[in-house]
Amino acid sequence: MLHLHRWKILAVATLANLVLLANLAAGDPKGLEEIAWLDIAGEGGAALLAFLWLGLILNSRPSGRVTNYLVAGLTGIFIAYWQDVLDEVIRLPEAVVWDHWVESGAMPLGMVLLTLGIYHWQREQLAINEQLRRRERIFREHRSFDRLTNLTSAPYLRRQLAMELGEAGRAVTLMMLDVNRFDHVRRQLGSRDADRLLQELAELLLLNLRQDDLLCRYAGDRFAVVLPGTGEREATLLAGELIAAVDHFAFKTRQGETHLQRLDVGLATARGDEPDALIERANQDLEARRQQPAPA
Repeated sequence: MLHLHRWKILAVATLANLVLLANLAAGDPKGLEEIAWLDIAGEGGAALLAFLWLGLILNSRPSGRVTNYLVAGLTGIFIAYWQDVLDEVIRLPEAVVWDHWVESGAMPLGMVLLTLGIYHWQREQLAINEQLRRRERIFREHRSFDRLTNLTSAPYLRRQLAMELGEAGRAVTLMMLDVNRFDHVRRQLGSRDADRLLQELAELLLLNLRQDDLLCRYAGDRFAVVLPGTGEREATLLAGELIAAVDHFAFKTRQGETHLQRLDVGLATARGDEPDALIERANQDLEARRQQPAPA
């Protein structure tokens, strides 16, 4: 990200060097016995931290108004502390007053600009959080993620089902998806390719679900999808679309071989169930469909 801000970095470095050259041109270095090392440590540490914060901001944000405010504010603070450090090692004539303007002017200006940047950053984060709340289903936490697929896990599924089932008058269907004969697939492909297959299947399923649907990794090669506001008929159509998407997915192994995969699906539409009961019915439906003969 730093390469996007090379002109800002160059401007800060140029400004710091100009302040240094101006001090050297106008004054003389102090003797070692005149230097207050504690002041240098304090003011130099503050300047270093301001410069470090600048680097962190530039390395983590794109260009834009918020970034410009933050960079300008931290630059003002850095320059003020930088001038404080230079005052400790360079003696300026009494007739020189611009150093006081640099110290006393850059600091409050920097604080004002930094405050503006933080204010707009906070508004930006509120907007982002609102989008995430809608997209990520309100409670999503890092510990709820499955490490392999980056989907949420079974405990999170139960919490979300409890929320959905608590909304009276709203249809909810749970879909269970199971990779057909995955134990055999893992032996055939090996662990690395089998794990990669699960990752790519998770991405494929996400692409074929609606925005409000929630996809979780339930266990092993089994996925679960919460379909809010969805009855059995609509869920059955969606299940058919997911099965067709996986049927047409040609997974490439590390050796370049093509592997085709099938998906088994079970459905359960809520009828006053508790989360565990709904999950059990969906699993039972999946197992029952597995026992049915494949269509000719």
